Amino acid sequence: MGIINKGILGGFSGNVGPVVGSTWKGITYMKSLPNKKSKTSTVKQIEQQLKFALIMRFTQTMTALLELTYKAYANGMTAFNAAFAYNIQNAVTGNSPDFEVDYQKVLVSRGSLPNGANPAVAKGTDDNLVFTWTDNSGMGKALATDKTVLVIYCSALDVTVYTSGNTTRDAGTETVDLSAYHQQTVETWIAFTDMDGNEASNANNGDQRRARPGLLDPLGAAC
Repeated sequence: MGIINKGILGGFSGNVGPVVGSTWKGITYMKSLPNKKSKTSTVKQIEQQLKFALIMRFTQTMTALLELTYKAYANGMTAFNAAFAYNIQNAVTGNSPDFEVDYQKVLVSRGSLPNGANPAVAKGTDDNLVFTWTDNSGMGKALATDKTVLVIYCSALDVTVYTSGNTTRDAGTETVDLSAYHQQTVETWIAFTDMDGNEASNANNGDQRRARPGLLDPLGAAC
């Protein structure tokens, strides 16, 4: 119930129908009551919220990268949103509430440019990771001058580092210093963009390798 203090044209305090009256620093004002939720969230809505939070946490570690590698899909949305939409639909595994990112299905880069052939990663000296691929210049739109994009994600630290343009497709190899992530498991991807950065390649299942700098990889690959 609201109380009218100065007649029908004066201010009031409390609720009158869908309106609440109040006073702040001697100024009377009115505002509408907030809408009440008609029902609690359904199980499906809660599951979607869990997936949303999971993929948002992952993709936010590489926002600048995704703006580069998802340009071709930024139609009516940002490149980041396009990357988020793809990965929430395709790269979540497990059962509620224990959803996980399926790194084998993650695409950190997406496009029609051919990726390098036979991508691989291995542990080099100290905590270096050595990425290799076969130069396939001339296959489709692949050019020797395409820029290499290397992506490294550490889930334990929730950090992504990446390189872009340090080498080109015809180099066939690039080494990345990961001493800051000694004895941490990392997920890695190889991709390419053209010289202008307008087109990108996919970085998909076969292009992803798991590595642990300083240790033998738990999946058995030397790294």
